[in-house]
Amino acid sequence: METPSLDNQLVANKPQHKVLPKKVLAQRAFFIIVGSILMGIGIEEFLVPNQVLDGGIVGISIILSHLLHFKLGYFIFLLNIPFFYIGYKQIGKTFAFSTLLGITVLSITTIMLHDVPVFTNDLLLATVFGGIILGFGVGIVLRFGGSLDGTEILALLFSKKLPFSVGEIIMFFNVFIFICAGFVFSWNRAMYSLIAYFIAFKVIDIVIAGLDESKSVWIISDNSDIIGETIIARLGRGVTYLKGEGAYTGDNKKVIFCVINRLEEAKLKTIVEELDPAAFLAVANIAEVRGGRFKKKDIH
Repeated sequence: METPSLDNQLVANKPQHKVLPKKVLAQRAFFIIVGSILMGIGIEEFLVPNQVLDGGIVGISIILSHLLHFKLGYFIFLLNIPFFYIGYKQIGKTFAFSTLLGITVLSITTIMLHDVPVFTNDLLLATVFGGIILGFGVGIVLRFGGSLDGTEILALLFSKKLPFSVGEIIMFFNVFIFICAGFVFSWNRAMYSLIAYFIAFKVIDIVIAGLDESKSVWIISDNSDIIGETIIARLGRGVTYLKGEGAYTGDNKKVIFCVINRLEEAKLKTIVEELDPAAFLAVANIAEVRGGRFKKKDIH
């Protein structure tokens, strides 16, 4: 009997790519389209008419559109074409097609809105609301697996060859764009562009992380049992006991781990303070929580 070779065994055991259900793909496509339209509205109805820029490839597209007098959507699509291929090779087919969908819808939206009357000519209002709408749109697209700008992909490639992180490379790239905006438009507009970019950046964080921010809590105490029981009774949150050992004393410790939301943080600190003022307490933000028994129980 022929024994399968090691290579054949590895191929047989290799995890297969799982095709997403059509319902999930349809939901993803829907939200990417909605997010792309929102970004197009923020750019074409608020920022561009008031000569305020976004960062990344879109920012370069706005500058080129102003200098060459072609519609913005054409530049957004053409400049992002190389990144579809790079994204396909570096991240995956699903990401590349999601990005292609988002960029296509964004480009079409900006072209269609080019001659539509703007919402406001007030520079401050346009900067603030343009940044909010743009950030909300980008956040939705990122949350559902797409991208609306090739800057992140470019930064990912450069970070492998340069001693800088992806975030630092994106920052350098955008600083360069805003400096160019100062020469092309005015330094006043460049500073407003920075404000719009900062607002959009914060809104993206809110959309991706969600408003119901979760926190992880670690408690080390000699009264772990009573603290854990009280958290369950008064907060309705489950707790997990972990075994720990003090590096200095060598004593065995029972460590409490639990997940709460930000509204419950003050009450949890009060519980720990009441039961053991000397307890060690560490609280950290969590971007996402799935599975387990995180759902809050009823408090009786």
